[in-house]
Amino acid sequence: MDGKRFLFVSADAALITDLAWQVHREGHEVKYYIESEGDREIGDGFVPKTDDWTTDVDWADVIVFDDIWIGSEVGTGELARDLRERGHAVVGGTPNTDRLEEDRGYAMEMLEEHGVNTVEHHVFDDFDAGIRHVRENPAPYVIKPLGEVQNVKRLLYVGNETDGSDVVDVLRAYKKAWGHRMKGFQLQRKVNGVEIAVCGFFNGAEFIDQVNFNFEHKKLFPGNIGPQTGEMGTSMFWAGRNELFEETLGKLEGWLADEGYVGSIDVNCIVNETGIYPLEFTPRFGYPTIALQEESIESSTGEFLSDLAHGRDPDVAVHNGYQIAVRVVLPPFPFDDEKTYDENSRNAAVVFETESREGIHIEDAKKVDGQWRVAGGNGMPIVVTGKGDTMYAAREQAYDRIDDIVMPNMYYRDDIGERWIDGDGDRLLAWGYLGPSHAE
Repeated sequence: MDGKRFLFVSADAALITDLAWQVHREGHEVKYYIESEGDREIGDGFVPKTDDWTTDVDWADVIVFDDIWIGSEVGTGELARDLRERGHAVVGGTPNTDRLEEDRGYAMEMLEEHGVNTVEHHVFDDFDAGIRHVRENPAPYVIKPLGEVQNVKRLLYVGNETDGSDVVDVLRAYKKAWGHRMKGFQLQRKVNGVEIAVCGFFNGAEFIDQVNFNFEHKKLFPGNIGPQTGEMGTSMFWAGRNELFEETLGKLEGWLADEGYVGSIDVNCIVNETGIYPLEFTPRFGYPTIALQEESIESSTGEFLSDLAHGRDPDVAVHNGYQIAVRVVLPPFPFDDEKTYDENSRNAAVVFETESREGIHIEDAKKVDGQWRVAGGNGMPIVVTGKGDTMYAAREQAYDRIDDIVMPNMYYRDDIGERWIDGDGDRLLAWGYLGPSHAE
């Protein structure tokens, strides 16, 4: 494919830097816009920038949005829809697909309307009503905040007590601490099984044949201990339209076509021997999932994005094995503490003990006079990936690469991918969801 012009837009925080860098390295012209003032140095030295993305719309062959948020409001789906109606090629959502993430009750309604099995769930805008429900229907529940505050990932709580008493205690605490910001919350009945996300890429009319299956690791510490983070790492593989896909995203294909959605859409599920239970949508790129997906796409990433945006069926080649990504972070991640960040992390150098940058992806990083440095204020400078014929081999490659990186005070989870090796893969195979081609 001849070189194209790509405009990447972060209408809130800078999330899509690595994808823009990848497309730039492939020889395409790239401009990157970041709305958040505190994030604007992210990507400096890696990716050409623009100060006003709206003036570059007509320059671009492809426009790519990274998230659903414009500051504290949902809105990139409306921008993307309006641009498409004006004849532009856009990777991005619609107002209704944005709502799948912002309004969890609406997301469940859409699943049920299209014949997808769902776990028992209830939406509340009053804490006392939620507490009454748990007391009248004792069971373990998952608390999922609604609206803008859902981005504070540590507020998601997974209950453990069979009588729901811990959920009641947490709701009381949230009422005192977050009642002024949390416009509502969803209570989902806790389901035990294997947590797996089904991710498809949609070109405005249909899904491409390659489906991505990934396993998120959201807790801060190994063993799924500690506070919730956006994500500490991901393991994954690619496959075809198996039962997991057909019983979830596959049933929404017609609706997404009517919407004209373009890009990545992901539904996270709990799977067990009795069924598939979707939990929540990500109608956008996932982070750091997209960095790992781009690492495992062995054909041109720019051509892939251009084909999606123009409604074509991409001829995409993917790694036929297993992949993992590990987020390498610095204090005070996942918390906000400017003093701690200034003392430990701001402008810190990212030092490599080898010349190779294979499998190294940028998040909150910049390059100054050839030196990689930490940028922004979140303490998430890089993601390190690995891939192999087995999950064990993918893990080995990723962690070998981390061993060659020096950043004072850096930390990361050392167990990404272990759940698959320790039994998740065998369980999914035994339940018949994946088929024999995915056995290790």
